[in-house]
Amino acid sequence: MIFEGQSLTCQLLDGGIAEVCFDNKNESVNKFDKKTLEELKNVTEALTGNKDVKAAIVTSSKGVFIVGADITEFQGLFANSREELLQWTAEANSIFNAFEDLPFPTVAAINGFALGGGMEMVLSCDLRVASTAAQVGLPETRLGLIPGFGGTTRLPRVIGSDNAIEWIAMAKQYKPDDAIKVGAIDAVTAPEALKDIALQMAQDAIDGKLDWQKRREQKKGPLHLNKLESAMAFTIAKGMVGAKAGKNYPAPMEAIRVVEESATLSRDEALKIEHEGFVNVAQTSQANAMIQIFLNDQLLKKKAKIAGKAASKDIKSSAVLGAGIMGGGIAYQSAVKGIPAVMKDIRQEALELGMGEAQKILGKGMKIGKVSAEKMAKTIANIKPTLNYEDVKPVDIVVEAVVENPKVKDAVLTEVEGLIADDAILTSNTSTISIDLLAKNLKRPEKFCGMHFFNPVHKMPLVEVIRGEKSSDETIAAVVAYASAIGKSPIVVGDCPGFFVNRVLFPYLRGFSQMLQEGADFRAVDKTMEKFGWPMGPSYLLDVVGIDTAVHCVSVMAEGFPDRMSALDGDPIKNLVDKDMFGQKSGSGFYVYSVDKKGRPKKDVDENVFGIIGKPSKDFDSQETIERLMVPMIFEVARCIEEGIVETRAEADMGLVYGLGFPPFRGGALKYADELGIDTLMQLSEKYQHLGAAYEAPEIIKTMAKDGKRFYTA
Repeated sequence: MIFEGQSLTCQLLDGGIAEVCFDNKNESVNKFDKKTLEELKNVTEALTGNKDVKAAIVTSSKGVFIVGADITEFQGLFANSREELLQWTAEANSIFNAFEDLPFPTVAAINGFALGGGMEMVLSCDLRVASTAAQVGLPETRLGLIPGFGGTTRLPRVIGSDNAIEWIAMAKQYKPDDAIKVGAIDAVTAPEALKDIALQMAQDAIDGKLDWQKRREQKKGPLHLNKLESAMAFTIAKGMVGAKAGKNYPAPMEAIRVVEESATLSRDEALKIEHEGFVNVAQTSQANAMIQIFLNDQLLKKKAKIAGKAASKDIKSSAVLGAGIMGGGIAYQSAVKGIPAVMKDIRQEALELGMGEAQKILGKGMKIGKVSAEKMAKTIANIKPTLNYEDVKPVDIVVEAVVENPKVKDAVLTEVEGLIADDAILTSNTSTISIDLLAKNLKRPEKFCGMHFFNPVHKMPLVEVIRGEKSSDETIAAVVAYASAIGKSPIVVGDCPGFFVNRVLFPYLRGFSQMLQEGADFRAVDKTMEKFGWPMGPSYLLDVVGIDTAVHCVSVMAEGFPDRMSALDGDPIKNLVDKDMFGQKSGSGFYVYSVDKKGRPKKDVDENVFGIIGKPSKDFDSQETIERLMVPMIFEVARCIEEGIVETRAEADMGLVYGLGFPPFRGGALKYADELGIDTLMQLSEKYQHLGAAYEAPEIIKTMAKDGKRFYTA
């Protein structure tokens, strides 16, 4: 044994080939933490001085190769000074450089995920072979970062600048067949043959059959681009990536800058530019927020896994009561993930609409090459439209998705409860109606909870699992596991008016109504909030959701929270409903909707709308607009934490990101609150106290301000 550590081992095999094996004994996966980097340095030093070694292969004993850097550990480093972070980045890269500079050929044997730092380890090898089960990529820009262990330097020299920029900016994971086409890997083999192929490649390199020195020199030299090619490549890349990423996501553009500025340099000189670029983005608020989103998402996944183990009910079949767009979307989501769905309605036309929704989603997927004909056929076969309750009897879970009316829902729920098995789970896809109210007439309320999907179901990741007073832990665990199994990110929330997401959205929309009453131009408000990062401004959001639906919610929220969510006298939004202007569904709301010559939807403004909602008479600057809409939302999220409506800050923020499209680069309402500063929030509360109780800071905020605390700690 040449080396044996906690994360790495190295032994000499027959023929003078060393095997460097990543095997983190403390984790279920391999990742680059400080200890692993230190051990890689030790292994490299041991190999450098060993005259018996003629080549080395790099393997993994885990089901993955290396999933990337340990972001939980490195996140703390980003809080250091720029100089300290630059020094750490240079030291880390010196380890990869030393491995790349070993005096013999190296081969990476990629058995599973090789992402981020894992892919950078692969790139430091001369030759690369992947199992058919592998996936490779540099997804750092998803975290607001750029590859910082040499990936931004080496990948362009291996696959060309165009391909490398696409890989880094898009942050995608690639299967071996795609990776080999651009030269990111050299060979693909069956999993069981991976090590043998890697050993054969190493032997071929030793024997001179593979020119590993030429490959290494290519990685260590400048890019082979003439001035015209370079100018065209980078100009086009900046235009395309800049248009997609925008100013709120600086990492992809920084990656392009690094690749461009280092194109004519050697590896070591290019890495200095990469170090600077990495630090430039690592210490931004965007990276801080997006790393927190990643960690929050990991928590959601962890909780879903725990729920899966705790669930006593294994859900293998489902039913949706109520077809149409929503019901069809839910049935599709279950069916596409392999859990058959019965779709029940009382009207044939509703069933046809529901099946049409599923077929439309699949058809779009086929058009862009994401769905095969086989997958489409299998998914459709997994959905059984029916008018007959008999088809619902054998299922494991029922999702009631009928009209948002408590009497109708009560009738449907009590009827179906009498038909399904005693251990079957019953849920309601309600957005406003109390779960405890709906459970009153049920014989098995412990087997009942809320399961609130967001529209469009196939696009919105969130599902709110609403715990009623009598919902059992087993029921909640099974529903969380089911939501995760069908590809959703579930959060468990308490039963209250609006539950969590709609409850915290309402103060935001009410703040918008107050601005309209004071003479704000809804177009200007939309523009400001879209620049803030929301996918759409409040008036456009209301049009998409349905203005009548929003007005219906007003009475629910006003009854639940009369002090800060009471209905506004002369609410401009209510005026639109009185004129049957419901938004997109009716063709007009704040905007009017039509299709252009190519059949694409478009929105315009009909000046007549101002006769209904009031003419703009006051200009609000962007800062005041943001404050008046965001402060009451932040305060309501904080109240939900205070009241235990949602258990953790991570789940609260992910609920907003996944359920409402809260700007990811801001990390969620509570992460954004930290960015603003709790003291600033207290000042804004005082500034806007004349607007009502929604702007009064909750006790949790007051206590945090007093104690100098934040919602998140490093």
